[in-house]
Amino acid sequence: MHGLVIKNTGSWYLVKTDNGQCVECKIKGNFRLKGIRSTNPVAVGDRVQIILNQEGTAFISEIEDRKNYIIRRASNLSKQSHILAANLDQCVLIVTINYPETSTIFIDRFLASAEAYNIPTKIIFNKVDAYNEDELRYLDALINLYTQIGYPCLKVSAFNREGIEDLKKELKQKVTLFSGHSGVGKSTLINTILPELAIKTGKISTYHNKGMHTTTFSEMFPVEGEGYIIDTPGIKGFGTFDMEDEEIGHYFPEIFKASSECKYNNCTHQHEPGCAVRKAVEEHYISESRYTSYLNMLKDKEEGKYRSAY
Repeated sequence: MHGLVIKNTGSWYLVKTDNGQCVECKIKGNFRLKGIRSTNPVAVGDRVQIILNQEGTAFISEIEDRKNYIIRRASNLSKQSHILAANLDQCVLIVTINYPETSTIFIDRFLASAEAYNIPTKIIFNKVDAYNEDELRYLDALINLYTQIGYPCLKVSAFNREGIEDLKKELKQKVTLFSGHSGVGKSTLINTILPELAIKTGKISTYHNKGMHTTTFSEMFPVEGEGYIIDTPGIKGFGTFDMEDEEIGHYFPEIFKASSECKYNNCTHQHEPGCAVRKAVEEHYISESRYTSYLNMLKDKEEGKYRSAY
């Protein structure tokens, strides 16, 4: 029997079969030995084959070939990866300028990982009703930066519904991963798009200005226009996988473009003579924040923080 994994609680999976039935499934004991070594070998969005037994329980026996997937380093397990979702048409990264603040380094790590797995990404700037004039100016500067690189951006507010209809249009006929820090309003946005779900939402810690986890597992929800939203727990950091030093620049489109003019083919854009990337940064054709994010990811590799998946 074939089906789609629509929920993962960590201990069991909910599979919607091709005939519309929802079945709770476990993984067969030897399943973890296959494929990617990760904390979750089966992910929401996976197409799977399941076996029903006489006791009324079911096992996932096989994952069908994935179109794509996106992974990050598993929390506190640098040798293992965590698959966020599989078979995506796009990612939507929810960002807040404040309440809590999303750093450009976090944004750029996420974008680079999505580039590595060939998944188009849109950046949604939420809580635009809450910002002061300085924060709004900074927001507009970020939108200008990322739009020029090629990432579509949208201002939204779940509070006053600004931009919500435009966001809903972007979700039609697509499987979309929603991701971002805890507290950026991911669950509130999904509730605004799909009010019948009434997903639990949390408050921001006023002391730390950080969000607290409200989504504890990944789940897939159908949206109007034959699309799906995949909701995932908020993430604090984004450790990257499967990237060699010389590849990291490939996942920053503007750095990759400029690197064709570098004197050396294997230029790391740090200290080599004739580096076109550093020249572009100095002449403000490449943003300093993006270059800093690139160096930050290189530094992680040098320190061995983020090891290859296997």
